[in-house]
Amino acid sequence: MGLFSKKKENPTQNSNKKEKPGLFAKLRAGLQKTRKKITSQLKNLFSIRRRVDEELCEEIFEVLVSTDMGVEIAQTLVDELQQAYKDKEIHTQNAEEIYQYLKNKLKSHLKKHNYQIQLAPTPPTVLLIAGVNGSGKTTSIAKLANLFRQQGKKVMLAAGDTFRAAAVEQLDIWAKRLDVDIVKRETGADPASVAYDALDSALAKGHDIVIVDTAGRLHTQTHLMKELEKIHRVISKKIPNAPHEILLVLDATTGQNALQQAKAFKEAIQITGLFLAKLDGTAKGGIAVAIHQKMDVPVKFVGLGETPNDIEPFNVDKFVEALFE
Repeated sequence: MGLFSKKKENPTQNSNKKEKPGLFAKLRAGLQKTRKKITSQLKNLFSIRRRVDEELCEEIFEVLVSTDMGVEIAQTLVDELQQAYKDKEIHTQNAEEIYQYLKNKLKSHLKKHNYQIQLAPTPPTVLLIAGVNGSGKTTSIAKLANLFRQQGKKVMLAAGDTFRAAAVEQLDIWAKRLDVDIVKRETGADPASVAYDALDSALAKGHDIVIVDTAGRLHTQTHLMKELEKIHRVISKKIPNAPHEILLVLDATTGQNALQQAKAFKEAIQITGLFLAKLDGTAKGGIAVAIHQKMDVPVKFVGLGETPNDIEPFNVDKFVEALFE
């Protein structure tokens, strides 16, 4: 199944399938701003200071926190570095060794989650997409549809953001561009009925994937959060155990605000994963690390540009390697 796995399977992070050329290069380019901040400052520190002392550790801590990685994980990495020095696991004369140690430790902390999308044992797999307006939700849905389509899957979109005519129009344009099916209704239609009709059509026509858009909302908008719960109930009634994934789209350029959004949404609905959009436009790519540590909800996809191909399933090794030089 490549980067994806079916329910009840025991998926591993690495795939035996051959990886598309250029994916790592795309991720690396997307994280260029964050990587430049980390590598230039850390390498400068290592070139000036050779001892793993309190002052060096404080400076390393400040560099890591500046990427929005989060205070807790930054402090943990620094504490582990100090302990490794005391235990003589690393040698202070080798700056590259210290650098590599930090990378490996960060990887080990991030590998505590399952980052794969869960596919239903019997199609269709249903993905419910949430997020605030302006987060890049519509474009992220298009990227997901394109990714599944390239894997040979038959995709259906459900235009559930019926409050905004523009949202339905945008999704319809993407559906035509990507040559995927879409169910849409007039502005103001019941979003739950749109989801139901999409599932009904997908079951009849043999679609593999159904991606359900929802209205952009804030967690404080009680009526919209209740509407989201209603959509969830309708989907579950139509297809048992669906939706199989509830993905929250977050704008990476908002840094710690994205983390606060994720916390608020998690309190309202059972988010199973995150789509971190616009990761290419920020020097605070460390927010992906902070979200993992604080939320216990994995980032499952990252958006790295404007085109439908600018998407990558989250992979710890590739992310950390792209984050550091």
